[in-house]
Formats: sequence, C-alpha cells, structure tokens
Amino acid sequence: MSDETRQKSSPIQGTGPSYKMGFEGTVASLDTARSEEQEREEISELSKKGYQLLKEDRIPEAIGCFNKILGIDDYNNYALVGMGDAARKRGTFKEAVLFYQRCLTHHPGNNYALFGLADCYKALSQYHKAIEIWEQYLRYDDKNITVLTRVADAYRKVRDFKHSKAVYLRVLEMEEQNPYAIIGLGHLHYDFKEYRDALFYWEKMLEFAKENVDIRVLTSIGNCHRKLKTFDSGIAFFEKALGKDPYNFYALFGLADCYRGMNQQSRSLEYWNRILNQDPRNKVILTRAGDAYRNLGDYDQAVDYYRRALNIEFDTYAVLGLAVVAKVQGKYDEAIESLKRLIQQDAKNYRLYLELADCFLRKGEKFKAIESLENFQRQGLRNTYIMDFCEKLKS
Repeated sequence: MSDETRQKSSPIQGTGPSYKMGFEGTVASLDTARSEEQEREEISELSKKGYQLLKEDRIPEAIGCFNKILGIDDYNNYALVGMGDAARKRGTFKEAVLFYQRCLTHHPGNNYALFGLADCYKALSQYHKAIEIWEQYLRYDDKNITVLTRVADAYRKVRDFKHSKAVYLRVLEMEEQNPYAIIGLGHLHYDFKEYRDALFYWEKMLEFAKENVDIRVLTSIGNCHRKLKTFDSGIAFFEKALGKDPYNFYALFGLADCYRGMNQQSRSLEYWNRILNQDPRNKVILTRAGDAYRNLGDYDQAVDYYRRALNIEFDTYAVLGLAVVAKVQGKYDEAIESLKRLIQQDAKNYRLYLELADCFLRKGEKFKAIESLENFQRQGLRNTYIMDFCEKLKS
C-alpha cells in the first residue's frame, strides 16, 4: 500500500481538527461538572455548619456561612431560610420576613420558610397574616401538630372562638393528651368567660401532670374558681402554687382577690402588701390595698395608698377611692366634683354614676340622683344596678 493510499485510509486523516475540538469540549464539560459538584459540596458543608452554629446561638458566625452560600447562589433556599432563622433568633422579625419572602418567591411552598414567616407574623402580633401563612403550610403537611396548635392559638388571639376550638379539638383527635391543645382550650374558654369549661381542661392538665404539676396549671385552676366565686376552692390551689414559689405574683394576687371576694379584708391586705413588698410601684395593687383599708374604715391609710398610686400614674379607681372616702366622711361636694371629672373621662363606667347618685341622695337631692342615673341610660347603655337603683328612687 502506497503512503498516499495509507494517508487517505487513515481514520484520523481529514478529521483531525474536529476530533481536537470535540476532545476539548468534553474536557470543558467535565471541568464544569466538576466545578458544579464542588460548589454543591461547598454549599452543603456551609449549610450544615451554619445550621449547627444557629443551634449553638453563634449567630454572627452562622450568618457568615449563609452569606458565603449566597455569594455562590443568590437564591439558595437553605441560605435564605438560614438568614431568616438567624434574624428571627435575634428578634429582628421584620428583617426575617424579607428573607423568608425572598425564599418563597424562588422556592414556593418551602415549608421551613412558611413556618418561619408565620412565626414572625405571630411575634409581630399580625395574627391574621400568621394564620394565612400557616394555612398555606398545612396544604403541604396537614397533620403537623405543632403548626395546628399555633393556628389555633392565632385564632384565639383574634377572638375567633369557633375556628380556634375546632383546630384544638382536631389536634386532640390526633393526640389525646397534647398539652398545648388542652392548655389552649383552657385559655380559650377562660377568655370567653366560660369558666366551667375552662376548669375542665385545666383539671385535665392537673390529672396528666400528677405530681409534677406546673405552677401555671395551679394558678389557672385557682383563677377559674375565683371567677366562679368558689373562693375556698380557689384559695386551696393558690396556696399550692405558693408552696412551689412563695413570690409568685398570680398566686399572691389570687389569694388577695379571693379573700376580698369573701369580704375578709385583713387577709386580703396581707397578700396585697406581700405583692407591694416586691413591687412597691404597682398602682393597681396600691389601689386594691387602698380599697381594703377603706372597707376596714382606716381612711387615712386608704388615702395614703390611693395617693401613692396617683403619684405613679393617673388611675380611675384610685380617684374613685378618694371620692368614696370623701363621701363617707360627709364631704359630698368634693366627692361629686371628683366623680363628675371621672365621668368626663370614662363615660361608660357605671360605678361612677352609682356613686354620684348616692352622693346626691345623701345630700337630699333625690332628683339630681335620678338624673345622674338617667344620664348613663341615655347613652344607650344597660346595667342592672343602674336600672334597679333608678327604679327604686322613682318609686
């Protein structure tokens, strides 16, 4: 075979340039694939490290990891959620919202972004928005008990009794002893003044807890009894709570208020003053203590406590207390002037009209007493005490 014939028959002859180009393209593709694989591995490692740092509350370092990821991939869902979680941990919820929203723009339905976004709206007290986002989450995972209880809590916050109760009960169908649903139902019924139903759920919590009962369960049961005016039962639970924490505000307040309801003013004062030992500038408690001293006939002490409350901040009931002291001391005009000023600021407070009418009556001005009660009724307001007092005067 001649050299010319060999050259013509060579498989490389005439195809050299094309072969070279294909080879270089293959190498470039391999390099690109290798580079992309390296990026994926780097992102994966940074992501793992970032989330571990978040768990350890090393937030600036975690943010550094997530920023490195975003330098590689602007819309990486792990990094955007991580940045949102970091902002949420710092309490900068508005900033967190922006990261979660950015993630959802490019990765719709991302459960972690939805969860974080809803939690931010909850923290910002934007409960309707939180519900909307949690409902989106439930389209992807409708059996997530954590999300369901948070939805129920949000409905409770916006005073949607029907939806809140329905979701809590749905959780209990899935998990009979779920504490968050039981506690939520207790709070829900309490908020709507259904104290017996609230008591049912708090007693369930007591039953499940056995010996290791949370102090908040004890004070919640005590509060239900306080509202139902079964004061002896309430006192028993508040005392159990104080056995766990002698300085617990809610237990001390509950005991003071129960004894107040039983007209045991000296016992109530014991607990009002124990609260004031811890918080001497609590104007509400100062006013309650003033009321107790007034009911015991110790007017000097009552006036002192009312004035201490008013030195902190204006308080309707402290001024009312001073007016009542003036009334029982026969200083009717002084009491009347104070009550009239209070009515200008709180026109729907029926107690002010009752006290004003009583002042006029004690002065022998029956028609002015009737007129003051009718002024309340002219506002379209109804109150049994006002109606009964008015009818009694007219008869």
